[in-house]
Amino acid sequence: MKNKLFVMSAASGAGKTTLKDLVIKDFPDIKYSISATTRKPREGEIDGVHYFFKTKEEFEQMIKDDALVEYNLVHGNYYGTPKSFVEKTLAEGNRVLFDLDVFGKVNFDKVYPDATGIFILPPSDEELERRLRGRGTDSEEVIQLRLANAKKEIEFAKTKGKYEYTIVNDDLQKAADELRAILSQK
Repeated sequence: MKNKLFVMSAASGAGKTTLKDLVIKDFPDIKYSISATTRKPREGEIDGVHYFFKTKEEFEQMIKDDALVEYNLVHGNYYGTPKSFVEKTLAEGNRVLFDLDVFGKVNFDKVYPDATGIFILPPSDEELERRLRGRGTDSEEVIQLRLANAKKEIEFAKTKGKYEYTIVNDDLQKAADELRAILSQK
């Protein structure tokens, strides 16, 4: 039986979204989990496709209603995984690929301990900073916050995380091939 749940984690800018976009189309039975968030949509993002965009009040009601598998406050915004999405996707016979930060994954593992963890690392701190700056979407303050958080997240993942696989994203095609191999395992 194939693994049903996969959790990718990485510091912002490590390339997990790019990797996911390259690979997931090769697996029609794997659905990408849509998280709920209180952050504002970026250009081109659609509610219910990229995220479920919520107000802070709506998100806090979801917390009170125990409607989330996990949630966390990241970069000043809430992010969380709606239980209903996971249950519906599994009931349809599909597998699910999640994008969770390292702290959210710890909470997720309490609910789904058999999920396969995949940690994506940037090749270096310098390359991570170059990628974050290259996006052109964040202020200097946000970039510095993301860099500081990246160091904490990487250390946490190495010491306290449950990741069966680590992919260093130094060559996009090689990293994509490694991710495909993980998702293909029985």
